[in-house]
Amino acid sequence: MPVNKKIGAASLLIGLLAVANVLLHLFFFGKLEYHRDELLYFALGLHPDFGYATVPPLIGWIARLMQELFGFSLFAVKLFPALLSGALVWLGGLIAKELGGKSYAQVLTGIVLIIMPVSLRAFHLFQPVHIDLFLWTLLFYYVIKYLNTQKNNYLLVIGALFGFALLNKYLVALLLLALLIAISFSAHRVIFGKKEFYGGLGLGFLFFSPNLLWQLKRGLPVLNHMAELEAQQLVNVDRGLFLLDQLIMPFAASIVMLAGLIYLLTQKKYRIIAMSALLVVVALLALRGKSYYTIGVIPVLIAGGAVAIEKYIHRNWLRWALPMVLVLLSLPVLPFGIPVYDQDGMINYFKKLEDNYGLLLGRRFEDGSIHSLPQDYADQLGWEELVAITAKGYAKIPNKTRGAIYCENYGQAGAVAVIGKKYKLPEPLSFNESFRYWAPKDFQPEITHLIYINDELGEDVATLFQDVEIIGQVSNIHAREYGTTVYLCSNPRSSFNTFWKGVLQRVGLENE
Repeated sequence: MPVNKKIGAASLLIGLLAVANVLLHLFFFGKLEYHRDELLYFALGLHPDFGYATVPPLIGWIARLMQELFGFSLFAVKLFPALLSGALVWLGGLIAKELGGKSYAQVLTGIVLIIMPVSLRAFHLFQPVHIDLFLWTLLFYYVIKYLNTQKNNYLLVIGALFGFALLNKYLVALLLLALLIAISFSAHRVIFGKKEFYGGLGLGFLFFSPNLLWQLKRGLPVLNHMAELEAQQLVNVDRGLFLLDQLIMPFAASIVMLAGLIYLLTQKKYRIIAMSALLVVVALLALRGKSYYTIGVIPVLIAGGAVAIEKYIHRNWLRWALPMVLVLLSLPVLPFGIPVYDQDGMINYFKKLEDNYGLLLGRRFEDGSIHSLPQDYADQLGWEELVAITAKGYAKIPNKTRGAIYCENYGQAGAVAVIGKKYKLPEPLSFNESFRYWAPKDFQPEITHLIYINDELGEDVATLFQDVEIIGQVSNIHAREYGTTVYLCSNPRSSFNTFWKGVLQRVGLENE
């Protein structure tokens, strides 16, 4: 009876921590605006499909669901990640339990998963990242379930889950490869002779096949995306900083993570978990992957560390002092994970770090430049202003059926598509990201007025239209879109459809 009470108390505490994590994210969701990437991913929900230019389809399907239920508000965008943050805490407790942890290990795991800057950031944004983090953790959970029970049906579940996870991010294929390599050098390689293993692979392929067919039909756009990513962003990755970031992302909780890595390496049954985690990190280090690509292995290591601490630390005061110290150490760095202040408060926070300690942490953009705010926060500014200016220009078009809005990048296009709903703006034209797939072949009736959004007026647009009026530009110097200008172009000198046909040819869309 006392054992049952203890288990019940642990479940209750984990449940409360899960709810607390959801409430934490919802409390701070409105401090800044929509994120650039959130606007893209939420806009994908307007066109549900089996694939998109740079991501598999799952994020678009979820976006559509949230739109149907809650509309296009900032709350609608932030709600799903917040809910999944609670689910991760609950799942982390289950993993700790499967690894042999009792109530203390489960609760410690939940606390640590809440306070880590990397998980705070992941569940603050509507991106494939937070789904990926949860699905990797779920995969580890079922791998551990199989290791504990040797029930072959779990092999079917694991295979199917891998296929489903590929509908969110292709990066999970690296985890599959790492697990297979680790298993090959362990006693668990007997699974290669089991029909359920191949049945699981078949189920996974079945889940993933719609996106695979979509990719093949369009000439594998994922390869172009990977090449662009390598040329524009990954080339700037510093391997030393990559390794340092593996400790910075969990911050104070890195001690629990490292304890989990060491503990799991010493456990013969669970060694493949630690080995696969190490293989993921080593592979991404070699490939110059972004630091956060490794976050999927962190929760299972945290759970392992919590179990180790419970097993080897027996003094109650020391056990409960540890999570208190971790929380106290994490509180000052909360703004690295989630915007707990508004724009000015966040700027002051990072300025004080520089003035008082000489620290520029987090303020280096992907291109290597330093700014007043981290890139993720600068990407959450200026969109409301941009769309309001766009709406002002669109209101000047006398015949809306002969007007259109063009955006140069996906952030601008996403802003018009999502935030523009409250202004009743039409869906924008753009050739960036997946918006290229939705570009019309021609316009009936012909376009006579074009809202053009870019850093500067394109020469071809200036040549086509006789009249060009600057409606306004983003004035927030801390926003990445600072200076983006909204133009109202009217009175074309020649047919807009003829002009548009030439544009489609230049971007390779005339036959799509």
